[in-house]
Formats: sequence, structure tokens, C-alpha cells
Amino acid sequence: MLIEITAVSRTYQRGQELVKAVDDVTLTLGNDKLVAITGASGSGKSTLLHLIGGIDRPDQGSITVDGEELSKKTDDEQSEYRRRKVSFIFQFFNLLPTLSAWENVAMPRVLDGSSMKVARKDACDLLGMVGLGDRIDHKPSQLSGGQMQRVAIARSLIMKPGVVLADEPTGNLDSESGKNILALLRKIADDGECSVIMVTHDPAIAAAADREIVMRDGKVVEHA
Repeated sequence: MLIEITAVSRTYQRGQELVKAVDDVTLTLGNDKLVAITGASGSGKSTLLHLIGGIDRPDQGSITVDGEELSKKTDDEQSEYRRRKVSFIFQFFNLLPTLSAWENVAMPRVLDGSSMKVARKDACDLLGMVGLGDRIDHKPSQLSGGQMQRVAIARSLIMKPGVVLADEPTGNLDSESGKNILALLRKIADDGECSVIMVTHDPAIAAAADREIVMRDGKVVEHA
């Protein structure tokens, strides 16, 4: 999936102050399977990820995905883009506590109209792929942090997105679990049909990516 970001800025009101979270960013993403966006807290990296994912809209500039400009899409078209083209992994998992692992993974497919039987099979296949084939009926409270993030990763793949957007996917995990999640994201990027763009503050995580994009004060200051 080709993502072209051209002169994009996003400003927020913070009290009486205007804060430019993303400032005139131009990038092309698509040739690298695993991309890390790094920078200090407040550098704009999560805002940039949200703009790419269609959660937010830029004040200036354009983001074009496979030739289609996101800012020209209606709210319904943006929702369709988020449902079909991209998926998200968050630091705090965002699993529904009353549902089992397979039900959490299957939920996007069910909401999209698939039968429960088909959605369950696909969810269980994905849970097997992420190493949780023996935990499909467990509730989030019965899983470790690393296991919950694996469920979240499986859920992010259920709609077969073109790109997975991961916001600090290892930030709430111990170092060993973080390494395991990174290895899983690396495998998904290498073996699957989707790429992974992740925000991280961890230099070791960033070093494992194919490309690192460094942000400071809303600007991209380095990319290779």
C-alpha cells in the first residue's frame, strides 16, 4: 500500500496556546515492510499515525493512499477506509473484558456482516498463528499482558488490512514480552500481505525496523 504524505500539518488548541503537533511533514511510505516512527513524548509521532489511519484530518497538506486523498473522503468513506485498508494496535490492548480471546478477534468480522461460524474459524486460525491456539476461550483477565497484546494483534489482522498501525505496541509490556511482540510484528511484516508502521520510544525496537523516521517538535528530522 503506497502512502504519500505531502506538506501535512495538524494544529491543536491547548488553552490559549496553539500547538502544531505535526508541522509540514512530507514522506512516502510503502516500500518498507516494518517502519518505526520515533521521537520524544510530544514530538507528534502518534498524531502522524492517527492522520495516516484516518482517525484525524490534517489542517494543511494531503495524505494519499493508493492514489486516493484521505482529506477528500466523507466521514462514511473515512470509516470504510479504517475498516478495510488499515487496522490499529494500541499500547493498552483495548480488549472487551467480557468476551473471550476468539470473540474479541472475531468482532470486526461479525460487525462487518460475516457469520459467526466463519468469523470464529478465522479468529481461531489467527490466534493459532500468534501462539495462542490453546487460549482461544480465555477472557482478557485470564491472560498476561503479552498474551493480551497477541490477541490485539490477531484482531488487527482479521480484516486483512494493507497496513497495521501500532502505537507503542510494546510500551506496556516487560522487556521479554516486548521482544516477543516485536518478533511477531516482524514475522507479520515479512510473511504477510500487509506492512507495519509502529510508533515507539524504544531504540532497540526501532533498530529492528527496515526504516526509522525520527520526529522532533512535529517535524521529521531524520528518515532513512
